[in-house]
Amino acid sequence: MRLAVILTKAPYGDTQAAEAVRHAIGATGEEIEVKLLLVDDGVYLAKKGQDEAASGYTNLGETLKDIIDLGGEVFVEKASLKDSGLETEDIIEGLSIVNGYELSQILLDVDKTMIF
Repeated sequence: MRLAVILTKAPYGDTQAAEAVRHAIGATGEEIEVKLLLVDDGVYLAKKGQDEAASGYTNLGETLKDIIDLGGEVFVEKASLKDSGLETEDIIEGLSIVNGYELSQILLDVDKTMIF
């Protein structure tokens, strides 16, 4: 099975990002092909050097590497990245930056989609 997990929310301030990451990691552990897609404010999860200390939340950025290490893939949508004011060099290494068309092709190739 192939699963897309779409994160549209910022990583800190509520539990949406944590739940998206939790589901992505859990699915890779079940040998499901996982594609985590960061769009809209979800791209902030991919930012290098996150300082979540004041938020009271756990740093989720490092877990993106765990998803990749477990065989999943993480994609950052290019237009959302630009809208957020982030550049390619601001993003954690190992993630793929995709345009809207490439994102749509990923979604056409999965069996199930979860949106956070």
